[in-house]
Amino acid sequence: MTTVGVEEEYFLVDAATGRLSAYGEKVRAAAGLGQFVAAEEIQLELLQAQVEVATPVCHTLEEVGGHLLRLRHAVAEAAERFGCRVLASGTSPMVHDAPVQVTDKARYKAMLRQAPQLVAEQMVNGMHVHVAVPSRHRGVEVLNRMRPWLPTLTAMGANSPLWDGDDTGFASWRTLVFDRWPVSGIPPYFADDADYDLRVQRLLATGVIADRGQLYWQVRLCERYPTVEVRCVDVQPRTDDAVLFAGLVRGLALTAMREVAEGRTTPDAELLKAAMWQAARHGLSQELIDPDGRRCRAGDVVYQLLEHVEPALAEAGDARQVTALVHRLLQQGTGADRQRMAWARGGLPAVMDMLAEATVLP
Repeated sequence: MTTVGVEEEYFLVDAATGRLSAYGEKVRAAAGLGQFVAAEEIQLELLQAQVEVATPVCHTLEEVGGHLLRLRHAVAEAAERFGCRVLASGTSPMVHDAPVQVTDKARYKAMLRQAPQLVAEQMVNGMHVHVAVPSRHRGVEVLNRMRPWLPTLTAMGANSPLWDGDDTGFASWRTLVFDRWPVSGIPPYFADDADYDLRVQRLLATGVIADRGQLYWQVRLCERYPTVEVRCVDVQPRTDDAVLFAGLVRGLALTAMREVAEGRTTPDAELLKAAMWQAARHGLSQELIDPDGRRCRAGDVVYQLLEHVEPALAEAGDARQVTALVHRLLQQGTGADRQRMAWARGGLPAVMDMLAEATVLP
């Protein structure tokens, strides 16, 4: 079975004031002392008001869900010791009235020197799904064939409508914030793995990015593991929301591996960029641009994706679970929809309560 792994990023906020809380190092250390948590499963992020978790390699979606729930509870319990709450949101909804300390790592300090305002505003959290591939060459082929579906995944996973105490009008404002870095967005089409490596070397030679970790493409080859890493989805409110995207991304990778011999063409970069903007703007609340460049009802595009990966889902044993979660998503809305409902109901306190409670739900 093709394996999968998930990384998630969360905010730490003061339980009393609701402000971002720079306790990342302390929370990571406390959570890593837990009996059922390995130290490497919880990591620091760019800003001290964030922490990141990473599951072990998983063979089933049940494993993904179990590990994420375990890690979310570990972080939440550690945060409580320091008067903090954990929020699984793609952007921080609260007012940003004070700068957040950058984590004390040479790499992060170099980023601060290079782009101080971008770092100051990098209050965004994503969900990264890794799917194993047999080789870098096959990984590039998978990456190429995933590109047309990235806008659909972004729309489905939108969970960042609020920023600095206000509604941005976007379902995934995180997508716009992240797109300001030099190498970001949807990657180009690569001829093969040699072409991929050549282009990366050229980017590094410019000095604009310091290392391969700053390849902020929404799908890329992972340099540490033999995986393709999909990075376009906002961190999800609930564990089973994240499980849905782990299943869909694995389904896309398996489908791509079967389609390699077919030589399927993909839309040009300009069209994909427009499709991504539309997805980030509206989520599932308006029409989307499908992989063929047609403007369609959002639900129809989601069902196109489900139909596209259905054989792969069946092969992995994920079809029933993923299909049920897709139907629930279409009925209940995205994380962005749920944040806005809470906002209408009770303003920022209601949003934060909803996110904190959802973070530790199955």
